[in-house]
Amino acid sequence: MSIKIYPLQFEPILKDRIWGGEKLNTVLNKSITSKITGESWELSTVEGDVSVVANGELKGKSLTELIDKLPNEILGEAVYARFGNQFPLLFKYLDAREDLSIQVHPNDQLAKERHNSFGKTEMWYVMQADTDARIIVGFKEDSSKEEYLDNLNNKTLVSILDDVKAKAGDVFFLETGTVHAIGAGLVVAEIQQTSDITYRLYDFDRVDAQGNTRELHVDLALDAINYNKVDTHKKYETTPNKSNVVVDCPYFTTNFIPLDGTIEGNKNGNTFTVYMCIEGAFEIRYENVTYQYKKGDTVLIPAAMRNYVLNGSASILEVYIS
Repeated sequence: MSIKIYPLQFEPILKDRIWGGEKLNTVLNKSITSKITGESWELSTVEGDVSVVANGELKGKSLTELIDKLPNEILGEAVYARFGNQFPLLFKYLDAREDLSIQVHPNDQLAKERHNSFGKTEMWYVMQADTDARIIVGFKEDSSKEEYLDNLNNKTLVSILDDVKAKAGDVFFLETGTVHAIGAGLVVAEIQQTSDITYRLYDFDRVDAQGNTRELHVDLALDAINYNKVDTHKKYETTPNKSNVVVDCPYFTTNFIPLDGTIEGNKNGNTFTVYMCIEGAFEIRYENVTYQYKKGDTVLIPAAMRNYVLNGSASILEVYIS
């Protein structure tokens, strides 16, 4: 099958959430239509939420369709050998007008046994933060199942969890089992394994417009939680025009590129690459064609694109599978 390979953008999949707001429009220029849009899924093959190409000759094609037809060209030889036709990552932007629920994600083994799914290791890059915005990440001190349940039942869970102020540019890496919540006033870029498995522990007793509370998953979460104190805040270099490593884990590598001018992308065909534009604007030049991107855009570079040029003034997250 003859298909022209080029940088692929996808239609955002917008999700209303009880905690969502309007910053995905005001900060990231997404065409939202509600006042409670919490998430923009930029790149997804989660069942029922599969991304569709928004640009070029392949416009209207789904990501799963492209992978089925061109697995090595899209995913890369090493990624295809490891994951088959599955796209292993999920990319999102989130707007938290209110606190998200306190939650946890299972590891690969539990997720496979219970849900036939990947686990959900993830990272957050804070794009915008209101004054005094914070996140919850893990326990203040090493805890236990008994202490956790006692505080959960007494509605004092927040008192034993680590509450961390967050500002633009902060990165938090959350391994599976880390109890967490994004706090109100944050816009976040999220990179995670392809999984939509979340165990909700506590939701601050809030109700939706119909007066209903959201489902909790207390029993499922008990064996998924890491009860030890964890260090989630990642420090990283910001050398201009260079891929500065932020997170390097078995599931993905994320680099921070402060682009000011031109750099070359030279790839080996083993993995796809994704760029998330988190500030400014840039372009990709490939085979004498120029593709333009701005803050809030996400672009998939198929593995078959070996050589291209990035040019502009932007802060970019570069993500691939090592």
